[in-house]
Amino acid sequence: MPLMRIQLESDRKTARRVTELHLSGHAHRESVDAARDAVWRHGRTPAGEPVFVGVTNGEPVRLLYDVAVYLDTTS
Repeated sequence: MPLMRIQLESDRKTARRVTELHLSGHAHRESVDAARDAVWRHGRTPAGEPVFVGVTNGEPVRLLYDVAVYLDTTS
């Protein structure tokens, strides 16, 4: 299944919180849902849950998610 990399703008405080949740085995539901919505906006159908990959070092900070998508579907 191909992966689509999604970048969500964030702030440092939220990025730190998302990273801490991920490291403790939990998910930040708001950003997971936002990543899934971004896949739909790009015309693809998600094939699974978004997976948190990390954060960028630049400004603005971005949360990185990989989402498996179906190849044969477009909205």
